[in-house]
Amino acid sequence: MAKSKPLNLAFRLEAIAWNAYVGGLGALGLDRASRWGGAVVPTVAPLTSAWKTALRNIRMSFPNETDAWHREVRAESFNELGRMSGEFPHMGKFLAKYESGELEFKGREIVQATIGKGAVFIGGHFTDWEVTSLCLAQTDPTCHFTYRPANNPIIDKYIVDTRAAFGLTLQAAKGKEGGMGLLRSLAKKRSIALMNDQKYNAGLAVPFFGYDCMTADGPTRLALKFKVPLIPITGRRIEGTKFVATAYPAIPLDYDKPDDAQSVLDGVTRVNQFMEARVREAPGQWFWSHRRWPKEAWMQAGVM
Repeated sequence: MAKSKPLNLAFRLEAIAWNAYVGGLGALGLDRASRWGGAVVPTVAPLTSAWKTALRNIRMSFPNETDAWHREVRAESFNELGRMSGEFPHMGKFLAKYESGELEFKGREIVQATIGKGAVFIGGHFTDWEVTSLCLAQTDPTCHFTYRPANNPIIDKYIVDTRAAFGLTLQAAKGKEGGMGLLRSLAKKRSIALMNDQKYNAGLAVPFFGYDCMTADGPTRLALKFKVPLIPITGRRIEGTKFVATAYPAIPLDYDKPDDAQSVLDGVTRVNQFMEARVREAPGQWFWSHRRWPKEAWMQAGVM
């Protein structure tokens, strides 16, 4: 968990509002809370800059589709984000779905084969990614996850505690301290899990939907350094609150040249190729509102 911050009045008031929000969603039940969140977020999203960002990203990535299609994908993406917010207070119910087999985890055997040996699992912001994390944490309870702490320490504690309740007990806040924790886990032959589909300014410029964007190279470097597989895991919403998570075969890496710049670049390029392929399979289930590409890419694509 992140280092604690002073609990000022603003944090406390924000936490009161948060508790009222999640309490209300909790009272609705899983399915109703999911539908409610999916209806509310697309309604308020046009008031934010993320609404425009998403449409530009979609237009740039799918230039041959119609404007109506672009707008439909944007609406679906914000619907997914809203559903996720409604579902988070009900993660215990997803745990029950997993235990009963209703929540399917394809490729579970791929994860099981790494226990006691170590792996670098990479994910993306697809549909409700908390559900995907639950599947991984339940399959390998020793896996060490990274996360970005919430600015409000009270809310951050709620999020961390909720994740711990469904098995995600090893959580490393992003930063130097968290990074050292990941290294220690790999050295002990424990697996780690990181997101690898968002902008990372200190990373490598690698094509994604035909345009270069800064991509985190850390997961690839760690897999090469410790000679462990780099395994992608994603999720897909089938309908309502029914999901399927999938662990895929490891991304090919040149383990004979772990320190070679080209080996790293090739690995990161394959990561982006994998992520792009998954986005193309279900465009409305990806997190389009993130500033994944620089403005220069937007200008080059003519979507500014």
